[in-house]
Amino acid sequence: MIIKIKDKEFNSKDITQLYPACIIKTGNTKDETTQVSLEWIEVEAKGKVEIVAYGIFIILKEEDDKHSFLFDTKEEMDIEIGKISSQLV
Repeated sequence: MIIKIKDKEFNSKDITQLYPACIIKTGNTKDETTQVSLEWIEVEAKGKVEIVAYGIFIILKEEDDKHSFLFDTKEEMDIEIGKISSQLV
């Protein structure tokens, strides 16, 4: 099955991980960021961190083959997740 995200297509057989996450500033340097789970943002962060972006991340069977799709808002990301979900039905 082929899954399309934005303008890229992926064979579902090649996907080892597909997950949403949030990118936050770590505070160590101006450009340093890290991924955290959406659950952590909603439960633990409670406005304590600066969110840089929301993202859908795909890791393929080949270890170095990673793809990131970033969004300014959670709502934009949720719309794309809905599109992905409709392809899996």
